[in-house]
Amino acid sequence: MKYVPIIFCFVMGGFIFQQGDKYEAARERMVTQQIISRGVQDAATLKAMRKVPRHIFVPKEYENEAYDDNPLPIGYGQTISQPYIVAYMTEIAGPDPSKKALEIGTGSVTRLPYWGGSKKVYSIEIVPELARESAERLKKLGYTNIIVKYGDGYKGWKEYSPFDIIIVTAAAEEIPQPLIDQLAENGRLVIPVGPPAAVQELILLEKKDGKIARSRLTFVRFVPFKRL
Repeated sequence: MKYVPIIFCFVMGGFIFQQGDKYEAARERMVTQQIISRGVQDAATLKAMRKVPRHIFVPKEYENEAYDDNPLPIGYGQTISQPYIVAYMTEIAGPDPSKKALEIGTGSVTRLPYWGGSKKVYSIEIVPELARESAERLKKLGYTNIIVKYGDGYKGWKEYSPFDIIIVTAAAEEIPQPLIDQLAENGRLVIPVGPPAAVQELILLEKKDGKIARSRLTFVRFVPFKRL
């Protein structure tokens, strides 16, 4: 069955969070006890983790658990990653104002705010309800330079390739070839690889001189990579 892509574009005046919210202390504990203690050192990543109000991106019933050291359900069989994994993958990917990024698995858009320094961010979500909810949340928060699409992330987004960064937030049994093909020179692709309902490996692919180098990073647990 063919599907009609739903694309949401936001180029707005800024991404502004209310400062001094009641979870500010919880964010600081999260950064200190969960993230820095495990070795994440990138200053931009740590700054984002201290700033972004993760509780806004989870269902209301889980708001008080938003900064706990574990993933949380967001509905439709999907989850958001634990804070440390978000920080670790962000540090490995290295977003900055000169880079164009692609995310496979928009989810509740929890990860996207940490990419605020990237030149442009494209995100693909396979669950239409989550794609719509994400679009509404981005609009409400005034996120700039974000494009979200409902579709099959396996195919990537050739129209806007190549990408300096590709992050996949679901576990694939094999790395999709279209994503490798859409990686820019000196680009980085971060993806969990392994069978569903089992321990997987987080893999980093780097393209240098047209060749792909593969590194094994750590063991993880992600929801399965779904196809349309």
